[in-house]
Amino acid sequence: MSEVFKGSFTQQEPIPDAGIEAAIEVMKSGRLHRYNVAGDDPGEAALLEREFAQAMGAKYCLAVASGGYALACALRAVGVEPGEPVLTNAFTLAPVPGAIASVGAVPVFVGVTEGLVIDLDDLAAKAGEARVLMLSHMRGHLADMDRLMEICDAHGITVIEDCAHTMGARWRGRLSGRDGLIGCYSTQTYKHLNSGEGGFLITDDAEIAARAVVLSGSYMLYGRHLAAPEEAVFEAVKYDTPNVSGRMDNLRAAILRPQLARLDAQCAAWTARYRVVEEGLRGAPGLTVVERPEEEEFVGSSIQFLLLDWAEEKINAVLRRCAARGVELKWFGGAEPAGFTSRYDSWRYAPSMPMPESDRILKSILDMRLPLTFGFDDCALIARIIRAEVGAVFQGE
Repeated sequence: MSEVFKGSFTQQEPIPDAGIEAAIEVMKSGRLHRYNVAGDDPGEAALLEREFAQAMGAKYCLAVASGGYALACALRAVGVEPGEPVLTNAFTLAPVPGAIASVGAVPVFVGVTEGLVIDLDDLAAKAGEARVLMLSHMRGHLADMDRLMEICDAHGITVIEDCAHTMGARWRGRLSGRDGLIGCYSTQTYKHLNSGEGGFLITDDAEIAARAVVLSGSYMLYGRHLAAPEEAVFEAVKYDTPNVSGRMDNLRAAILRPQLARLDAQCAAWTARYRVVEEGLRGAPGLTVVERPEEEEFVGSSIQFLLLDWAEEKINAVLRRCAARGVELKWFGGAEPAGFTSRYDSWRYAPSMPMPESDRILKSILDMRLPLTFGFDDCALIARIIRAEVGAVFQGE
């Protein structure tokens, strides 16, 4: 009898007891708004910002309502204007080009490699087309950040890093989000910290940090921040920076602080599960494992593999057969967007030229979440199911 996986791909771990207790205290106080604090209490949001800045090795941090807001706030903070082109990945999720479009700018898509990272040759070719790169570390895959920064520095390109899938990851020991001018993170439920929705923006640039705080809706209460620049920096920007409210509240911050304290252990747990699935898939006929470079310390909260040059009906057959055995795979190659699996040619507000080499790769990508509610035996079972069903379709059974 065929094995069937009975777990849930959307079930996350519970919020730690310390986070639940802290959230209850905030609710009892009634002081959920980040600036509604009493006495000397800085509030949970301000404390979280200081702790996240320390964890990431950044001077400044702003906690916001979502990762998508952090991206748009970063674009506004660096002065991106309506109609301005902004480079970004062809392989990313809709909030990234959405953030660019939200400020009236125009995404310029850069290709993807079989390693699922931005194509640095294509980036070099397009480097003269824009002054900002919104770099998406899509699904936790880090490009060669040394070469990427060489290209961008040589062309005067400001890099904003979308680290929604790479909180805690490193390239050559450097934390993701620390190579660019700004790093943006998400705390949506399926990310490495879970507050339902939420995000962070970090930078070492005092003016950028001050603009971001004012943009988030500080109402001139920026003095209550613990991970922000000195007041004199705000005085220079506060009159010409609009309020585009997107603050994080104290309730979500209270939930996040205990999770941040155990981030390293959680990252290691994800990657251990990833390695079990990866090993189970390696060598499967017709299936390409995405090889991770030695310089990359990734966080394996999801896994991707490629069915390169497979016909659409055969990929659909794999999806159906795996689903029948309890394994939920998402496909980035479908003609129509489904859930979060849209592609650059799905975003018709951002027209682009055809990218045949990238299209070949995008058509082949299958994606699967790896929640920490899965044990190692679960991961091994999932790999066996995928391997068997890919093999069956590949061999024409």
